[in-house]
Amino acid sequence: MVRRSPPLARQVAQEILRGVESGKLVRANGALPSEAELSQKFTVSRATIRDALAQLEQRGIIVRRHGAGTFVTPLPRLDAGLEELVSLETLARRIGLETRMSHPRIEERAATSIEAERLNVPRDTRVLSIARVILTDARPIAYLIDVVPTIVLTRQDLDKNFRGSVLDLFLSRRDPALSHSRTEIHIALADAMLARELRIKRGAPLHQLVAQLFARDGRVVDYSISYFVPGYFSFHVIRQVRD
Repeated sequence: MVRRSPPLARQVAQEILRGVESGKLVRANGALPSEAELSQKFTVSRATIRDALAQLEQRGIIVRRHGAGTFVTPLPRLDAGLEELVSLETLARRIGLETRMSHPRIEERAATSIEAERLNVPRDTRVLSIARVILTDARPIAYLIDVVPTIVLTRQDLDKNFRGSVLDLFLSRRDPALSHSRTEIHIALADAMLARELRIKRGAPLHQLVAQLFARDGRVVDYSISYFVPGYFSFHVIRQVRD
């Protein structure tokens, strides 16, 4: 298989994003260097810089003001320590950030082969699939998919107070009694559906977390895939030195 490099504008957008996250490209008033300065810094054309900035603006990371320049959008950043099992909504509340659920797709159906394997259930087990977009300030920041056996959760269990977190629902019901989560961390490229739902370009990079949620009796009670828009999230792991 021939591996193609990402388009140049996307590579430059990622370099600018790294400069924004580190603070090296951001001036005291939150402004970025001019297109001409960025063009010289990254040794690319101004057209490539404009395309890269357009991608970052589409993701809500920067805003371009006519006659004034390009500025970093002053958004709260969700810093998630992966050692603690909490929902996206809980993380947002801790920093005073309001989130809401949009475009939920809820269905009961037979598990796919991958879902059955991850849930450790027979192939045709009935599951509840919940896919939704999470927004803040009208900006999509995450796309979450949870797949739960219907013996654990049904459509009727999702009352009008459901805000998008299956984890929080389990914790409020105290059933099932939860133990831990096993989470894989990946980088994924947005397909057509994710690009549409998250209002980003197809092929844009996303943080992807794939998780299995375990009950205390050893059952896998939830299989989830979560996609997070870069620029809004910072994930970290604290690792201790063993004596």
